[in-house]
Amino acid sequence: MSTRADTFKTFSPQATRRALDMQGSLLMLVFCLALGLQQVAIKWVAADIAPLAQIAIRSTLAAFLVMAVAYARGVRVADARAVFWPGVAVGLGFASEFCFVALGLGYTTASHMSVFLYTAPVFAALGLHFLVPGEQLGVRHWVGIAVAFTGIVLAMAPTGAGSSADGPAVSSLIIGDILGTMAGMGWAATTVVIRTTKLSEQPPTLTLSYQLVIAGLLLLPFAAVMGDLSDIHVTDPVLASMTFQTLGIAFGVLLLWFALLRRYLASRLGVFSFLSPVFGVLFGALLLDEALTWNFIVGGIAIISGVIVVSAPAKRREPVR
Repeated sequence: MSTRADTFKTFSPQATRRALDMQGSLLMLVFCLALGLQQVAIKWVAADIAPLAQIAIRSTLAAFLVMAVAYARGVRVADARAVFWPGVAVGLGFASEFCFVALGLGYTTASHMSVFLYTAPVFAALGLHFLVPGEQLGVRHWVGIAVAFTGIVLAMAPTGAGSSADGPAVSSLIIGDILGTMAGMGWAATTVVIRTTKLSEQPPTLTLSYQLVIAGLLLLPFAAVMGDLSDIHVTDPVLASMTFQTLGIAFGVLLLWFALLRRYLASRLGVFSFLSPVFGVLFGALLLDEALTWNFIVGGIAIISGVIVVSAPAKRREPVR
């Protein structure tokens, strides 16, 4: 798979992995719920703190927490130096991903962003096809990619709905959806970099440290230049959202993901993770009253279906080590 699971699946060759049990399923449900809430949490307080400022601040704060965990687990400066340039590359991909998420949420809805962000596995599969021996796509994968791209076109197609007070104008939605797709490309780029460099052999806390540090270093000045840092209104919802994003998403959820990968089969976790965009759409509709057009619903289903086809493991028994 080319999901977050695939991004980090090679880090622990000695781990004992097994099929999902009840505990693992419940923890994956928490993981998917949290990721589904991510875009909603950003959009919820966008009037008081710009999305770009939110992501820049949460990345910076979470970077210190993750580096502390990495140090506690034995990661040292020498380890970081050994993968400096791949670390920089993966940090740039991570920063671009969330920069496009932040910018896109200014145009489109949280529901749309949740789905278009999840085009990442398709772009990762395409990148790995050309760069990694043994990752070439078969007929099934190309069919899945075709279905996913058909869904992208359909989901973005203007219908005239959503152009009233019920939601963003159609032209705004299209811009935001394109930015969401570019965010998916940024996510895919991090997958490709990790799979094709020595980062695949490093502890995930080191990789995540690079991602968060570089995102903070790049996005904080960008947010300052855009004037976003000087236009923050600290309210209870802002504090709640930023706490959730920093501790719940940028720190807690990703470390939970790593812990699950140490214990369970990556292919099982990856398939389960496709609940995230589904929850994102549901939360956007229920909590933010976002309108869902027929073409977005059908297109979204096609995108997720195509990604599942591309990401599904081969039909062979995966040994439990």
